Amino acid sequence: MSDQVKKNPTDQEVLDGSDQVAVRQAKLDVLRESGKDPFQANWEQTHASKQAVGMLGEEEELGPEVSVAGRIVAFRLMGKAAFLKLLDREGKIQAYVRRDEIGDDEYATFKKLDLGDFIGVRGPLFRTKTGEVTVRAKEYRLVTKALRPLPEKWHGLSDNDQIYRQRYLDLVVNDESRQRFQTRSQIIREIREFMWSRDFIEVETPMLQSVSGGAAARPFRTHFNALDCDFNMRIALELHLKRMLVGGFDRVFEVGRVFRNEGLSRRHNPEFTMLEAYQAYSDYRGMMELTRSLIQQVAQRALGNLQMERPDGEVIDLSGEWREAKYKDLIIDAVGREDWFDLPKSEKLQKTKQLGIEVDPEMEDFEVTNDVFEKIIEHTLVQPTFVTHIPRELCPLAKITQSDPSTIDVFELCINGQEIAPAYSEQNDPGLQREAFLKQVGEETQELDDDFLLALEHGMPPAGGMGMGIDRLVIFLTKAANIRDTILFPTLRPL
Repeated sequence: MSDQVKKNPTDQEVLDGSDQVAVRQAKLDVLRESGKDPFQANWEQTHASKQAVGMLGEEEELGPEVSVAGRIVAFRLMGKAAFLKLLDREGKIQAYVRRDEIGDDEYATFKKLDLGDFIGVRGPLFRTKTGEVTVRAKEYRLVTKALRPLPEKWHGLSDNDQIYRQRYLDLVVNDESRQRFQTRSQIIREIREFMWSRDFIEVETPMLQSVSGGAAARPFRTHFNALDCDFNMRIALELHLKRMLVGGFDRVFEVGRVFRNEGLSRRHNPEFTMLEAYQAYSDYRGMMELTRSLIQQVAQRALGNLQMERPDGEVIDLSGEWREAKYKDLIIDAVGREDWFDLPKSEKLQKTKQLGIEVDPEMEDFEVTNDVFEKIIEHTLVQPTFVTHIPRELCPLAKITQSDPSTIDVFELCINGQEIAPAYSEQNDPGLQREAFLKQVGEETQELDDDFLLALEHGMPPAGGMGMGIDRLVIFLTKAANIRDTILFPTLRPL
C-alpha cells in the first residue's frame, strides 16, 4: 500500500474543513448513541511499530500476535477488506482488516472511521505479496475520535506560520520534521551521556534571578508578587554554575533554557537551550578538547558519521583535530591591513565602507572590529574552526592573555558559518573581575552581581568553562534551515 494519504470514501471531496468537522461530529454522536465510547481510557499496546515489524524475519510469512496502536494516516477500503496505516512514536505500520474476521457489525462501524482517528489493532503479523509486514486484525477499537481533518499529505502545511503554530500537525504529516525532533532528543541524550562519562554532575540553577549576569543581553523582566519585587528571566547559566565551583563541585554542567529579550532571526529565538559546563583545574585549551570530543561523539552516535554534506555540496569533516585561528589574524587577512588594530575608529569606519558593510558609527572601537568579524569572516568558517584570543572587551569573565593583554584566553567554535560554542579560561581573581564588571556596567551592557563577586572572594579554583547553543548544534547536524525548525514551539506573535 502506498504511503500517500488517501481519503476515506466516507469523506466527501467537496466538503470544506468546517463541513468535515460537522460530519465527524455527527459520527461522534452516532457512536455515543449506540453506547460506544469514542474516547477510551487506554489500549493494551504490546509493541510499537518498528519493534513489531522487526519481529517478522525476512524469510518468514507469518509471525506472532501483536497489539499496536496509532493514528490512521492512510486508509484504503476494498469492499469486504481494508488496508490502513497507523502512525506511532516509532513510525508507521500497516494493518489489514477483513469483514469475515471481525464480523459484519464491527466492519460496518469500522468503515466509518476517518483519517486522523486513533485506533488499536490486535492480531498476528504476516507479510503481504509486496513484502510489507502487516498486522492482520482479529480485533480493533476506536480509542480517540479526531473531530478535525488532518492536512492533506500531498499539500501538507505550506504556511510556515501554521507549521510553527500547529506543530502537532506538522509532526503528523511531515516525516522530516518528526525525524528532526527525534534526532534533537537523541542529541541531548548523547550530550548528557558524554558529560556523565567525564565525571561531570548535572545541576539545576534558577531561571528567576534578581540580577541577570553571564552575558551582555537584555533580560525579560517579571514581578514576583509574593516578595513584591522584580526578577529577571536568566540570560545565561554561567554565574550560578561558577558558584558551584566555589562550593567544591569541580565538574558541573546544565542543559537549560535561557531567555533574551532581543531580536528574532534565522539563528535567534528569544528562548533557547544552552549547555554550559565548568571544569576546575582546566582552562580554555582543556575546553577545546572537551568540546571537540563532545561534538564528535554526539554526531557519531546520533547520526552515525562525522561528515555532513551542505546543500552546496561541500562536506564538513568533524573528524580528527580542528583548525585553530587567532581572531586578530582573521581580521587582518579580511581587511588587508596589518595595522588595523592601531587605526583610529574613523579610519576603520572608512575601511568598512570600502568593504561594503554597514557599521553603526556610534559603536565602540572593538565593536566595529567585531562587526567586521560577524559580517565578513564568520560565514566563511564552514569547517570546524576554533577562533582564539578575542578582544578582552568582548567578555569580562575570562582570563587575560599573558602574552597579549589586549586579548583573553577564549575560543569561539565556528562550524557551518556560525558560532556554536564559546569557551574561556575563567577569571577567578575577584579584583580583576569586579573591575571588568564595573566597566561593562558603566556601558549599560551588564548588571553588577555583587553576590557572585562575594562568592569569588571566598575562592574559586582555576577553571575552564564552555557554553554551547543546542539549537544551533541541531541546526547544523540536522540540516535545518531555521532555528524555528529545531524548536518545537518557537516564539510567535499572538494571533
